[in-house]
Amino acid sequence: MPLRFGSLRLSLIAFGPYGPEELFGLAVIIFLLRPETTTNVPRMPEYPDIIVYLERLQPRVKGQVLERVRLASPFLLRTVDPPLGAVEGKNVQDLRRLGKRIVFCLEQDLFLVLHLMIAGRLHWKERGALPENRPGGLRLAPAELSHSGHEAGAKRKPPRRPIWSAAFDFPSGTLTLTEAGTKKRASLHLLRGEHALAELNPGGLEVLEADEATFRNALLRENHTLKRALTDPRLFSGIGNAYSDEILHGAGLSPLALTQRLSQEEIGKLFESARRTLLDWAERLRRVAGDGFPEGVTAFREGMAVHGRYGKPCPVCGSAIQRIIYAENETNYCPRCQTGGKLLADRSMSRLLKNDWPRTIEEWELAKKPTTTIPNTLRK
Repeated sequence: MPLRFGSLRLSLIAFGPYGPEELFGLAVIIFLLRPETTTNVPRMPEYPDIIVYLERLQPRVKGQVLERVRLASPFLLRTVDPPLGAVEGKNVQDLRRLGKRIVFCLEQDLFLVLHLMIAGRLHWKERGALPENRPGGLRLAPAELSHSGHEAGAKRKPPRRPIWSAAFDFPSGTLTLTEAGTKKRASLHLLRGEHALAELNPGGLEVLEADEATFRNALLRENHTLKRALTDPRLFSGIGNAYSDEILHGAGLSPLALTQRLSQEEIGKLFESARRTLLDWAERLRRVAGDGFPEGVTAFREGMAVHGRYGKPCPVCGSAIQRIIYAENETNYCPRCQTGGKLLADRSMSRLLKNDWPRTIEEWELAKKPTTTIPNTLRK
């Protein structure tokens, strides 16, 4: 009796007690029926997102006085000296990018460094805007919130989980930081002096400021997979999970290829693809934002070739985009454009399926046909 692909109505009782072969056969069916949707996890803003944030912040806050910083939680602030109150009334002299961090350069050699991490996003509001908490949560008026994030003069209550994490008040408006999810990873550092700021710099190469020889030296410094090398902030600055997928697809290289095994031609293709991808997406995001402040920052964007497009056709060859899932990250690639038709091993299912794991895109497409017959070992 055939089982239609897409139907998840597998009656475990109908198959009766399992032996090793039956369990293995069931695992094959589960693999064939797994949904073709990508993981819905926010991704960390990378160079194109950060550069557009900075460009929109420049005319809004440069030369303005930072009147106050409001925190929803003291855990966002990772430094104690200088105290956060030291920034109040200081003029913003410049803004910089430090890898994936945004740096507010203030008077008296002070630097306010914001790292959005995975789920942090910025929003520009009217001056003194009142940030909203989660439904049912407490709404804090600006005058009622101290630097530590506690309500002034109120009794201690069980902590709530507000959507907003911080608000930066300027005469021209209020910059708010929100963070989705329960894991709050965004960070804020207040530093004094260039030497302290330099300690936060992982030292990665700025690809758009480098020539091919410098890029090659950074790439070959250690022998890693290309995916790991591109996303290592000690090697390359501002590149993360999303744009590394796009860079590798543009270069036609496997994410698991080892850096020190690349030819000079492949390194040249990777360098050109990295520059082209970062410049192209920065320009796209500028057009999307227009004259306004960028909203809806996400790594899964319409127009991306592979990232976040598992199971969808490659825009170049039409093959189904594949993925490797590990921890909270997902690597997407085209097997025909990047791996010569070979499917890269998925850490979970490939180990379980072993010899039954499809080795090529042709085997994967055959396995994904609309009708799949249940193996005899699973019948009563």
